Amino acid sequence: MSEWTPPARPEWVQRVIDEGQHMDIRSLVPLRAEELMETARRNTGFADFGSDDWLEGFHVFLQALEKEADLHLLGRLMTRSDILRWLEARLGIEAAYAQHPEIEDEVIDQPVVITGLPRSGTSILFELLAQDVRFGSPRNWEIMFPYPPPEAAHYRSDPRIARCEHLVTQWKRVVPSYATMHEMGAEIPNECIVAMSCTFRSENLPGQYQIPSYNDWYYQQDLAPAYRYYKRMLKVLQWKNPRQHWLLKAPSHLGNLPVLFQVFPDARVVITHRDPIVAQASVTNLLGTLYWMRSGKPFDARAFESLMTPEAGAARLNAVVDLLENGQLPAGQLHSFLYHDLIQEPLAALENLYRAMGTPLDTQGRDAMQAYLARKPQGKFGKHEYSLNKSQRQLYRRYQDFFGVPDEA
Repeated sequence: MSEWTPPARPEWVQRVIDEGQHMDIRSLVPLRAEELMETARRNTGFADFGSDDWLEGFHVFLQALEKEADLHLLGRLMTRSDILRWLEARLGIEAAYAQHPEIEDEVIDQPVVITGLPRSGTSILFELLAQDVRFGSPRNWEIMFPYPPPEAAHYRSDPRIARCEHLVTQWKRVVPSYATMHEMGAEIPNECIVAMSCTFRSENLPGQYQIPSYNDWYYQQDLAPAYRYYKRMLKVLQWKNPRQHWLLKAPSHLGNLPVLFQVFPDARVVITHRDPIVAQASVTNLLGTLYWMRSGKPFDARAFESLMTPEAGAARLNAVVDLLENGQLPAGQLHSFLYHDLIQEPLAALENLYRAMGTPLDTQGRDAMQAYLARKPQGKFGKHEYSLNKSQRQLYRRYQDFFGVPDEA
């Protein structure tokens, strides 16, 4: 990662950053806890943020931003906007429960949860399964603006969609190469860690900023409160817009499977698998791009050695193997899915997955997935370039042998 080269900035972005160098941007764009909370209360008219288990992470995150992230002017503006939306989402969720206590009675029934190595096909599988009308996935716009609870009658025409569309596509206007890594849009499903940002216990935060002190804090935390609050959000989202089954996704679930099953005991979990050397190279480019979006700080690989080295990656993968071999996970609710199979014969791979889950893929779902693939061939949004390091192959051998993951590199 220390060799990662940032892309050139668009001219307008560089001009904003340059102008900010002559301003007191910390005073102009404050990131102070009490002021942010008061602004969120004023913006929504609500006062209750719910239980206090998010506050410690909130303060740790803000301190790390100020001390370590080295945000430029545009980065501070984007960050303040994000934090206010997360705070306002909490206020809205709590207001919904206060106004309608019956939301608590909603049942999250057998959600399908996709996880796996970052860049191992979790996103494309997520988008494909979302074509099945039996599944409902949280869209970007309802994660960003969960209050008032979305309603089925105007789910596709809600005015929050247009506002969200501009905000989420802003990323590719700031760093155009991001469009080759992820398609962004208000109505595209997004990851659980994005929704969990309002708990301030989420990998979404260190995924966007170089904040090693927050990393150190986060990886020592019990994540059950974050998962429970996410479930609380999902109940709000399905209250007036029912889903037969939720379809959820985040690579980070791979390291949190015990707590996932604690909060969602009947979940069906799909683990995607790809050659770890290729996946690691790809995620390096993604993280570098996200950091570059908000800061000009050179990437400090040493601050992330405990997370990003091949040894650390192999240890996390082997931990999943240990859990399965020791019977600490419900093996019947776990399903493996190879990226190789998806690329070679996508529909056959999807049909095999459905059979394993005990839910046959019907004709309507198959046709919708086939149409989606036709609209989105591999490379449609540009080629995602990255370099490979093949020297650590043996570190991943146990994982690859256990799950039958072929070499790509």
